[in-house]
Amino acid sequence: MRAALHSPPSVWVVQVRSLVPYRQAWAWQRAVHAARVAGRIPDVTFWLSHPPTVTLGRRGRTSALRRSQEELSAQGVELHVVERGGDATYHGPGQWVVYPILRLGQAGADAHGHLYNLEELAIRTCAAFGVPARRRAGMAGAWTSRGKIAAIGFAIRRWVTFHGMSFNIAPNPNGFEWIVPCGLVGEPVASLADHLSAVPSMDDVANVMIELFGTIFGRRVEYVGDRPSWPAELAELCPEEPPTSP
Repeated sequence: MRAALHSPPSVWVVQVRSLVPYRQAWAWQRAVHAARVAGRIPDVTFWLSHPPTVTLGRRGRTSALRRSQEELSAQGVELHVVERGGDATYHGPGQWVVYPILRLGQAGADAHGHLYNLEELAIRTCAAFGVPARRRAGMAGAWTSRGKIAAIGFAIRRWVTFHGMSFNIAPNPNGFEWIVPCGLVGEPVASLADHLSAVPSMDDVANVMIELFGTIFGRRVEYVGDRPSWPAELAELCPEEPPTSP
């Protein structure tokens, strides 16, 4: 007797087109993570862009900053120390930041499998636009011939992931001059704009990434888009106003 086929777990895919303050997105992640751990909602993945922001992960050192916190603040750049893996990272307009909040052990395997899947998402997205990209042994992320195009730093608590990956479409390259990106001295940062004469829109890139996400991560994508179409449970977890403290 043939075993019954099981459908893959679903994931709510959220795509916000306006810039989301980092503090707000961080609070959303923590609330959604807690709800996912409790089994109150399915997996969720955010596609967001932030105003100019620098974050330091668990291994982050202030020596990775090329500007003081006061200098960054004077330029309107926020600095946050967060619980993800990795070192210093810049976020800004022209970049998608993908935050998968997934329960591992279903299709995501473990931390190594999750890292592989995030790298694969970046590599296949590049390929879809005719840009070759690759992994580098011992380094998280994805590289093209011009430099690192995707930075990865995530956390796992109670077998549910959060934080994730930034993917560069056409960010302001000056933002990466404020830090030593990912702590890699002398390593250039790349974007799709460095390789293509006709740069795809943010929506075009998101459409490709979201389709690939379901295949790579073994999830059934339920696209919920921007706030007006969010399920009530998600809207309650993710208020519109950013919190006053991290």
